Amino acid sequence: MPTVVIVDDQITNQKIFSRMAEAIEDGLDVVTFGDPAAALDWLNQNVPDLIVTDYQMPAMNGAAFIRRIRADRRLADVPVVVITVFEERSFRLNALDAGATDFLQSPVDHREFVTRARNLLKLRRQQLELAGRADTLERRLVRSEKTLERAIRDSSERLAQVIDAVPTLICATDVKGRILFANAYLARFLGLDPASMVRRPMREVLGEETGSAAEALDAAVIEKGEAIGNIEWELSDPSGGRHWFVVAKTPLRDAFDRTIGVVTTALDITDRKATETHLHYIAHNDALTGLPNRTALIARLRMEVARGRRGERSFALHLIDLDDFKAVNDAHGHAVGDRLLVRAAERMRHLVDDGAFVSRLGGDEFAVVQANVGCTEEVAEMATRICRLFDEPFTLTPGPVQTSASVGTAIHPTDGTDPEELFRYADLAMYRAKESGGAQFRFYAADMKLRAQQTATLDAELRHAVENDEFELHYQPQVDAESHRVVGVEALIRWRLADGSLRGPGAFLQRAEAIGLMLPINTAVLEKACRQQAAWRDAGLPLRVSVNLSPVQFRGGALPLQVARILAETGADAGLLDLELTETTMMEDLAVVADQLAEIRALGVSISIDDFGTGFSSLSYVKRFPADRLKIDQSFVRDVLKNPADAAIVRTVVTLGASFGMTVVAEGVETARQAVFLAEAGCAELQGYHFGRPMPADDIERLVAARAQRQRAGGKR
Repeated sequence: MPTVVIVDDQITNQKIFSRMAEAIEDGLDVVTFGDPAAALDWLNQNVPDLIVTDYQMPAMNGAAFIRRIRADRRLADVPVVVITVFEERSFRLNALDAGATDFLQSPVDHREFVTRARNLLKLRRQQLELAGRADTLERRLVRSEKTLERAIRDSSERLAQVIDAVPTLICATDVKGRILFANAYLARFLGLDPASMVRRPMREVLGEETGSAAEALDAAVIEKGEAIGNIEWELSDPSGGRHWFVVAKTPLRDAFDRTIGVVTTALDITDRKATETHLHYIAHNDALTGLPNRTALIARLRMEVARGRRGERSFALHLIDLDDFKAVNDAHGHAVGDRLLVRAAERMRHLVDDGAFVSRLGGDEFAVVQANVGCTEEVAEMATRICRLFDEPFTLTPGPVQTSASVGTAIHPTDGTDPEELFRYADLAMYRAKESGGAQFRFYAADMKLRAQQTATLDAELRHAVENDEFELHYQPQVDAESHRVVGVEALIRWRLADGSLRGPGAFLQRAEAIGLMLPINTAVLEKACRQQAAWRDAGLPLRVSVNLSPVQFRGGALPLQVARILAETGADAGLLDLELTETTMMEDLAVVADQLAEIRALGVSISIDDFGTGFSSLSYVKRFPADRLKIDQSFVRDVLKNPADAAIVRTVVTLGASFGMTVVAEGVETARQAVFLAEAGCAELQGYHFGRPMPADDIERLVAARAQRQRAGGKR
C-alpha cells in the first residue's frame, strides 16, 4: 500500500492536502506531521513513496528539511513535492539545490495536485520494480563461487532483458557523457540500433539542445552524488512527433561507492498530458466559440479583485447580450444562430489585443473584463467599442444577418467589491440598456456626467471638511475576555455634516485617499485620539486608545517623529496608545514599515496587526514585524460557532500569537455564545456590538462606570 507523507505546520493545510492525497488512488496511506523534526524521526524508521512539504515552516524551512531527507540513502530517490506561496525564483533554486523533485504553487489546484502525485507514484513504482528485480538478480550472482563468472554473465543478460522489456526509456552514461547502455525501448523511440548508441555522446544522439540539457543534469548528479527526478521533458521521435516524459536521473556507482556515471529513466506521459490539457480546456472554455467560459471568467474576476486589494488600479466588467437573437434563431434556425455566435466571438477576440479578457457565458451572452482602468472615460470608450463591433452585418449562409448588442458595465470597486456583486450590477445595467432600445451601453450607476458631478461635489465637501475640522471620533469598547472589563477603545472616524447627521468612513475615506487628503485626516485623528486619552487618564480612567494607520503615513519615513510630537503636544501616555495597521500595509514595503514600527515601539507605543488573516502576507512574516497584538478579522468570528474551518483558524491564530508573545483580540463579537467560545479558545480581548457599538467619548465614560458597578455587584455584564 503506497504511503504519502504530508508535512505542514498548519493543521488546516494538513487536512486539505490529506483529502487531496486520498483522491489519488484507493488504499493510499496518508501520514501527516506539523513539525519537520517529528517527520524526520518517523522517516528514520519508514520509507514512504511520496513526500509533500510546505516550504516556509517556523522551525525548519523546506530546503533544510529536504537536505536532511537526501542525507539518508534510503530516502535518496523518494519524490519530494514542495508547496509554496512564493513566486520568487530564489526559493525554487534553494529547494532544487536541496533535492526537491517538483513544485506546486499555493493555493493548490486539486486536479493538478492529484495528477502530479499520481505520476510521481507511478514512476516511484517503476524505480522500485527495477530495484527489486536488480536485487533479485544480484542475489543470484553469489550462489556459488565456482560458477561466479557464468552467473555474472547470465545475470547481466537477464538484467538487460528485463530492462529492455520495461516500457520506459532507460540509458546509462559515463562521467564524460558517453552512452554506456541503452535499452531497446529507447533505441526504438529514436529509430536507432542499441549497439550503435554505445560510446556516443548524448548530444549526438538526442540533438544539440536536448543533449546539452541532459549532459548538464548528468554533471549535477555526478558532482553532488545525488539523484534528481520527476523533470518533465519534451522529446521528438524520428517522424517529428512530440512526446512528454517524466525523467529521473540516479548516480551509477562502482564497487567502491564512487559515482562513475548516471542512469536515466524516462516514463512516457504523452497520453496523460494530452488528457490533462483537454480536460483543462473543456473545463475552462466554451465548446461552441472556444472563448473562456463562465468558470474561467469568475477565476479572472477573483484575480482582478485580489489585485485591487493590493492597491493596483480598478477594473470594469462589461456584460454583452445580443439584441433580438431569438428572432434570428426563429427565422433562420439554430444552426445559423450558432454561426452568428461564432462570428460575434471572432470580432470580440480583437479586444484581447488591448489587454481585455473576453468570455462567453452561454446563450447569446458574452463578458469582457477590462483591467487597469484609470477613469470612467476609458471604460466608456471600451463599452462603445463593443457596441461598434456589431455595426456591420454578419455574412452568413443563407445571407447577411444584422444584430446589435446591449452592454451593461460595472466598475470595481466603485460599484461592487466581489464578482457576484459586479455580475448582478452589470446585468442590471445591461437590461437597462435593452429597455432603452438596445445597441448601446449603460453604467450600473448613473451616467458619466452625473457620476463626475457627484465625485466633484464630494471632493469639494471633503476639502471643506478638512479645512473646518468637521471630523470627530467615536470609540468602540474593547473588553477583557474573562472579566468583560473595558480595557481599551478603538477610535473610529465620523464626518459630521452640516445638517447634523453623521457619515461613516466607508462613504468618504476611499475618495479622500484618491485626492490626497488621507495624511491630514489621519494626523487629525491621531491628535484627537491622544487628547481624549490624556483627558480620560487625568479623570482617573486610564483607557488604552487604538488608532488605525494608513499606508500613506509610512511614506517618507516621518511617522515615528510625528507620533513623538503628538504625544508631547497632547500629553498623552505612550503606554496607553495603540496603533493598528493591516497586513496589506505591512507588506507594502517590508523594510520601511518594520523600521518605523520599531522606532514607534521604542517610544512605548504598542502595535496591533488589524484584520489578521485577510491579507496576502505569509504568516511567517509576522515575526519580522514588532507587534504586540493580533486582531482576528470579524469574517472569521461571524460563523465561528457554525463553521469548523473558522473555529480552526481562530485557534491557529491564538497559537500563533502565543508563540510570538502577542495578545490576540477578536473583532466582530455579536453574541454571548461567540464571546464564551472565543474566551475559551484563548482570545485575551474581545470587541464587537455585543459589548457596544462605536459611541461618543461621554457614552464610553458612562459605559465604563456602568460595567464597573455591575462587576462590583458580581456580574460580567
